[in-house]
Amino acid sequence: MLSRAARPALRAGAVSSARPVAPNAATFATLREIEDRLKSIRNIEKITNTMKIVASTKLTRAQRAMTESRKYGQTSNTVFENAETKAMEGEDKKTLIVVASSDKGLCGGIHSGLSKCVRRMLANDPKADLVILGEKCKAQLGRSNGKNIVLNFAGVGKDIPTFSDAQAVADQISMLPTDYGSIKIVYNKFINATAYEATPIEAFSEEAIANSPNFSAFEIDDEVLANLREYALSNSLFWALAEGHACEQSARRNAMDNASKNAGDMITKYQILFNRTRQAVITGELVEIITGAAASEE
Repeated sequence: MLSRAARPALRAGAVSSARPVAPNAATFATLREIEDRLKSIRNIEKITNTMKIVASTKLTRAQRAMTESRKYGQTSNTVFENAETKAMEGEDKKTLIVVASSDKGLCGGIHSGLSKCVRRMLANDPKADLVILGEKCKAQLGRSNGKNIVLNFAGVGKDIPTFSDAQAVADQISMLPTDYGSIKIVYNKFINATAYEATPIEAFSEEAIANSPNFSAFEIDDEVLANLREYALSNSLFWALAEGHACEQSARRNAMDNASKNAGDMITKYQILFNRTRQAVITGELVEIITGAAASEE
């Protein structure tokens, strides 16, 4: 027979042994996991907010450069419109598609939109060649249309494009061995701060310019025709790169803004979950203390 003094201790031991230990351990582990997740999400929110501020600052400069670059491209287009220049067509004439993208991501679907537009153009003209500016579209188009790529450029989009950058690209395109009847530059056209559209513009060949119906009105000598063609190509490339850069900064700012808002929502949700879980742990510990005290008093 047990003594009367030993019975309360026996009851308390029986109660403690009946309670499972695993849930408490799992609860403490869950609290630590929730706390670590909160820290990581807060760090992500700081990064996305910083990237949003940087993109907003760069967007102002990019829009100013875009406005200035339009003067170059639109002036060339006005000349060709008045000369009624048209792309050369024929079975022996190939088309060159120049894709103006960049090396950087985290800017929404701005690069995938260009790739989709180029794939539609290649569906109509499978033999067309590709010149890709930037690693993003190169990676996307290389998987589906790698055999069409004849030239690609890296290091695009690190800073605001300049006419020298466009001229260097135009020099490399001019040295390609194929005589292209049509050169189409695909770029992101800036509509407003929240919208852009993949748009092709025509950069005419030397033969197409020479065969323009009203080109003689400009009184341009034949020996400078090649220089005019390369200069017009540089103008169009500069316009496309500058406008695409502005679209990229705008899209990155919007993407980082959305990411920051999503991170804030997740922080609120996990903070509530953390508070509820911690309250459940405190309540469980209080129940254990009260139960043990009550059992000890019996």
